[in-house]
Amino acid sequence: MATYLLVLIVGLVAGLVSGVVGTGATIILLPVLVFAFGPKAAVPIMAVVALMSNVAKITAWWKEIDWRATAFYALGGVPGAALGARTMLALPPAIVDIALGSFFLLMIPGRHWLARRVQRVRPWMLAPAGLAIGFLTGVVVSTGPLSVPLFTAYGLSKGAFIATEAAGSLALYIAKAATFRTLGGLPTDIIAKGLITGSSVMAGTYGARLLVERLHIATFQRLLDGVMLISGTTLIWQAFR
Repeated sequence: MATYLLVLIVGLVAGLVSGVVGTGATIILLPVLVFAFGPKAAVPIMAVVALMSNVAKITAWWKEIDWRATAFYALGGVPGAALGARTMLALPPAIVDIALGSFFLLMIPGRHWLARRVQRVRPWMLAPAGLAIGFLTGVVVSTGPLSVPLFTAYGLSKGAFIATEAAGSLALYIAKAATFRTLGGLPTDIIAKGLITGSSVMAGTYGARLLVERLHIATFQRLLDGVMLISGTTLIWQAFR
């Protein structure tokens, strides 16, 4: 019971952060899920949580969604996520921990590098970008910080960014969850844990809408980098315990 209470509290915080900055729920919540349920279970649980989190963002900002951008992103992202999920299920738990932690740490300089070099993204460019990000999402759970410069370079911000990125990501996570289910990586008990955790994330996401307009972009950058640093270090430490 104490474990579930911890997961719910962290899930509420993760949903609040994700609802404000558009990403970050996985980065905050994943180390706790790994600690509570193990890395191989944490990844499919997080797939269910991500579905619920993105649904909350979509419903909170429904009128702001850019459906054209969503369609192009999902066109490449759906097959990429399915392939990435198949790859992840073949990896041993320790490798999953190291991959997740290393990826989070690399995203700190990586997303800043992308933000400096990506000037303007046309709609068709979202498809190949979605393929690459979708594959990584299938393997390492979440690549939200990589999609931030992508969708902002497309011209989206605040509510429109949050809603459109969530709609595109929802398609990726549906493909990922369906692949897990088909390959036996998403049994009923994992789904139940995902639904319990996801309920707290959704609550935090809905509550975050009131804060979105007040958040300064510099605060967002520092918050996201700090969360990735802590989470990445924690996951790598977990792998070598």
